Amino acid sequence: MMVLTSEEGDVSVGRVESKVLDAGTTAAFKEAMKPLLRDGAKVVLDLSKVEFIDSSGLGALVSSLKAAHGVNAEIKLFGLRKPVRALFELVRMHRVFEVFNSAEEAISSYKG
Repeated sequence: MMVLTSEEGDVSVGRVESKVLDAGTTAAFKEAMKPLLRDGAKVVLDLSKVEFIDSSGLGALVSSLKAAHGVNAEIKLFGLRKPVRALFELVRMHRVFEVFNSAEEAISSYKG
């Protein structure tokens, strides 16, 4: 399973179980995200196991975000490792996604 899911109240928590989000894994990632992206969903995505993301992986994240917005849902990210966070800052993805350090911060951001 590419993304393991659990519920924290009305927030869905998705944990990416792959170390790599690249051209070889994006199809499985997108498919795993579909059940999370229901109408009005509040989703937080744990990227703490992801050590490497390429342009295909970034595209898959953006594609999921667009799909979420299409059904009035939101996706927020947390747990980015240093190399992934550095890439996000380099390509300004941290301005596209809300990024948090922990699950607790990401989940509580929906309450504010």
